[in-house]
Amino acid sequence: MKKIDIQEVIVVEGKDDTANLRRFYNVDTYETRGSAIDEEDLERIERLHNLRGVIVFTDPDYNGERIRKIIMNAIPTVRHAFLNRDEAKPGSKTKGRSLGVEHASFEDLQKALSKVTQHFDDEDNFDITQADLIRWGFITASDSRKRREYLGNQLRIGYSNGKQLLKRLRLFGVTKAEVEECMEGYEG
Repeated sequence: MKKIDIQEVIVVEGKDDTANLRRFYNVDTYETRGSAIDEEDLERIERLHNLRGVIVFTDPDYNGERIRKIIMNAIPTVRHAFLNRDEAKPGSKTKGRSLGVEHASFEDLQKALSKVTQHFDDEDNFDITQADLIRWGFITASDSRKRREYLGNQLRIGYSNGKQLLKRLRLFGVTKAEVEECMEGYEG
């Protein structure tokens, strides 16, 4: 299989993530070495972003989301790729129980990288409200968590809790129509 070229630098958590990506892609990565991201890392990532563009591709777990938020707050215009939790599970019991980019198959990596998202700047045209989230069952319903997981997986924007969902939808410029279309396929 011929490797696919990726122009942007991909920010990952560690060397195993890099190794898995390089199995399928000609790609440069920046490794945060786990959740220990500091000002020097942010300065380097910003420099890379200005030179070549950056895609943040962290694990779909607490530390991965923490790193993503730190980078997003410092450099709001970076792009994002998301794996669903099921796509990041190890294929065998010998590989541990952690979730990670290092466990993803080529198909799942391709899916995530083909749906790279970017920060949405036109907040004046964002039309989703807290009342919409309640009406759609993302907050206060007995299956709210399942609904939010489904939405995050379908839109490839990652999981958000009830307090963060509106902010995440705004961040990526998701419309009411997109949410409604997406949730037509939800089977609770």
